[in-house]
Amino acid sequence: MPTTSRVPDAVDALVAIVVGLALDGVRVVDGPDAVNATERHRVHIGWSPSSESAVTLQQQWNAAGARTRDEEFSIACFAESRGGDTDMAFRRRKVFEMVAAIEQALRATSDAPEAPTLNGTVLWSELTAGDLVQSHAEGAIAGLSFTIACRARI
Repeated sequence: MPTTSRVPDAVDALVAIVVGLALDGVRVVDGPDAVNATERHRVHIGWSPSSESAVTLQQQWNAAGARTRDEEFSIACFAESRGGDTDMAFRRRKVFEMVAAIEQALRATSDAPEAPTLNGTVLWSELTAGDLVQSHAEGAIAGLSFTIACRARI
């Protein structure tokens, strides 16, 4: 079946990959939370409080003949660690630990040469940007907005 975008499959694959990491004590959320979350550690795929868009994308013809298109897109993500304490260093390290596990899962290795393809949904993906936010609201909170950039052919 022809598709106009690889975004839905890529986001689904990224969610599955992060869930498959089985990060200890971390809840993986597809998009924004629908309820007031009480978990101390969360990773959101397709949502970030610092972005109005879940995914931004661009497409263009791949070559003369207009048969295939190249698509580039960025998936907004957010990792958060919160607690009723004042240990900001722990919270900050925890969000970077969560994002590091995701970044490692997207790296090609000898055992997983296809890792950057998001289970074959894109040509490649990579973590490209991040913004750390910290606050004290009923305890220490650290959040890391990050972007997964992808390139696909449709």
